[in-house]
Amino acid sequence: MPPVRTSAKALIIRDGRILLQENRDARGVWYIPPGGGQEPGESLHETLRRECSEEIGAEVEVGDLCFIREYIGGNHEFAYKDPDVHQVEFFFACSVPADYEPTSGTIPDSMQIGAAWIPLSELREHRFYPSALRPHLTTNGPLSVQPIYLGDVN
Repeated sequence: MPPVRTSAKALIIRDGRILLQENRDARGVWYIPPGGGQEPGESLHETLRRECSEEIGAEVEVGDLCFIREYIGGNHEFAYKDPDVHQVEFFFACSVPADYEPTSGTIPDSMQIGAAWIPLSELREHRFYPSALRPHLTTNGPLSVQPIYLGDVN
């Protein structure tokens, strides 16, 4: 079994919209917060800055830790394709420069087709992962009173 993977994810919310990485697979378009796997010797903040540059072409300012999500692939809808995946994700409130326009970064993910500002009021209309974050996001950002550890959720 592969080791547990740690990753850092950016929750970038401005003007009632969230900045997400846009992806496409056989089922269509889906969205995730930008970020990715931590490299040995790299802090979570360093991981987040590197991953956001690679995926959404943005220099992010990293803020507070908002959520910790554990994902054990064999327990969820994608168990057929990633049963051995075990990942712990750290979600941080982040910001991008005021003039940032959504784009792919220097090294986009294999299914990535871009980045997009999605109105939080429309998030339920899109394939968004992890969907368990939806009730914890508001037009002003992550809820101020919240559970930090979300558990093994998708």
